[in-house]
Amino acid sequence: MTVLILGLILFLGPHSVRIVAEPWRTQMLHRLGEKPWKGLYSLVSLIGFALIIWGYGLARYNPVVLWQPPVAMRHIASLLTLFSFILLTAAYVPSNSIKARLRHPMILGVKLWAFAHLLANGMAADLVLFGAFLLWAVLDYRAARERDREQSISYGQGKLMPSIVAVVIGTLLWAAFAFWLHRWWIGVAPFGG
Repeated sequence: MTVLILGLILFLGPHSVRIVAEPWRTQMLHRLGEKPWKGLYSLVSLIGFALIIWGYGLARYNPVVLWQPPVAMRHIASLLTLFSFILLTAAYVPSNSIKARLRHPMILGVKLWAFAHLLANGMAADLVLFGAFLLWAVLDYRAARERDREQSISYGQGKLMPSIVAVVIGTLLWAAFAFWLHRWWIGVAPFGG
C-alpha cells in the first residue's frame, strides 16, 4: 500500500497546486517559465502515475476486503463510467454545450469515475485509490469554479452538433475500454469473459 500512497502523492500533489497554492504556482511559472514548469509537472505526475499502477497491482496480491458490494453495484458503476467517459470527452470537444453548462467536465468525469469504482469495489486499496481521486475531484472542482468567478470566465452557450460528437465519441471510448482495454490494462473484465 505504501507504493500506491506514494504514487497518489506524486500524481495528485502537482494536480492539487491550483487548489492549495495558486499564488505559489503563478510565481513558479514566472520564475521557471511555462515549458520547464510543465515539464517538471509532467515528469512528477508520470512517476506518480507509474507508482499508482504498480502499487495498486501489488495491493491486489494481498487484498484487504472491507466489504462485498452487491452485484447491482457493478451495473450502476458501468452506467456511471459511461457518463464519465462522455464528460471526459466533452472537455476536449470545442464548442459543446456540455462543457458550456458544466464548465469543468473533466473534473466531473473523474469524480463520477472514482465514485463508480468505490461503489463496485470493496478492498482497502480501492478505498485509498478511488477515495483519493474522488476527494481531489471534489476539491479541484470547487477551486476551479471559484477561479471562474474571480476571473469572470464565461463558457458561452455551446452548440448541439459538438455536443452530439462528444456523446458519440465518449460512448465509443467507454465501449472500447469496458469491453476490451480494461481487461488488458487493469486485468479485470467489467462485463466478464
